[in-house]
Amino acid sequence: MSETILILNAGSSSIKFQLFATQGGEGLERRLKGEIEGIGTNPHLTAESKDGRSLIDKSWSAEELGDAAAALDHVLDWLTQELRGEMPSAVGHRVVHGGTRFTAPILVDDAVIAGIGALIPLAPLHQPSNLAPIQILRRRLPELPQVACFDTAFHRGHPAVADHFAIPEALYEEGVRRYGFHGLSYEYIASALPKVAPALAAGRVIVAHLGNGASICALKAGRSIDSTMAFTALDGLPMGTRAGQLDPGVLLYLVRKGWDAARLERFLYHECGLKGLSGLSNDMRDLLAVDAPAARLAVDYFVYRIIREAGALAAVLGGLDGIVFTAGIGERSAEIRSRVSAGLAWLGLDLDESANSRHGPEITKAGSRVQAWVIPTDEERMIARHTRKLLDGAF
Repeated sequence: MSETILILNAGSSSIKFQLFATQGGEGLERRLKGEIEGIGTNPHLTAESKDGRSLIDKSWSAEELGDAAAALDHVLDWLTQELRGEMPSAVGHRVVHGGTRFTAPILVDDAVIAGIGALIPLAPLHQPSNLAPIQILRRRLPELPQVACFDTAFHRGHPAVADHFAIPEALYEEGVRRYGFHGLSYEYIASALPKVAPALAAGRVIVAHLGNGASICALKAGRSIDSTMAFTALDGLPMGTRAGQLDPGVLLYLVRKGWDAARLERFLYHECGLKGLSGLSNDMRDLLAVDAPAARLAVDYFVYRIIREAGALAAVLGGLDGIVFTAGIGERSAEIRSRVSAGLAWLGLDLDESANSRHGPEITKAGSRVQAWVIPTDEERMIARHTRKLLDGAF
């Protein structure tokens, strides 16, 4: 039997997981994927096999399954049963923030856990959730190899001017700098481009990772040159509940009104973005489905900021050869892609509306100076690749 690698992508109220079987060379076959969502409210576990067959669809009350530890227990119990008692050979984890220390995937030990924990103030919405399953597995299965893969690592080759703020250098040396996020997603797209669009892969590409979390990355020959996210995952594009770019003077104003750090943190991570602007929802599907002025404004603002940031990154790249749409909104919303593409037509992007309505993969007309593609991201597969390479001694 081939060895298996379990991938965990843990959020504040959900744990996504995939199981890959190793094959010859660098091959990885997805055996199953699933998610336990609604942790603490309405826990619901679903999973499907590689051919899309449902393997489990089960719900619990909040009292029965109230926290991440209990949720992970149920996932592991179910997986053990599904695998007939065989435990995975290793577990790979997505970790949002690696700071200046973690610039590549790393085998987890107690020092690594402490280092990840020290970065919680830089990613308070994500880092604790990413860390929880690592700690749980470390306590319960200490001999099981775990690999942490960082969303910031892909961006660590940026030129210095892209990573600095205009603040004293001493703060930069402390780690106050632009990091960039969604790196595992961008790394996967960079690895897929040579197969999907080989001529484009060597060129100047903007990748728009558009979901509840959203950002844009500038790639040159597959390497990250710049990104809209910065010191934390708050900067850049507006997101489901995060404002994106915001004048720091707004925060000073709120501090003078008496807001403390906890109030600001809740505001910035949970009360802004599409939800704050619309007053209705953080879900783009909801906003596109209603005819309300506030919903239209939220959608218009989202599109406007994408166009503005994409134009800036095209300037950084010295021109543009292509754009890739990925993640939930980027992959599924033909309307958002159409509106963004219209705003970038001046760059030479000639959208094929029929191809766009079919979700691509290529959605520009033949002869379009700038190509546009829809490529589904696969962060879990990227984590599995890193986990396997690290355990094989490739890092």
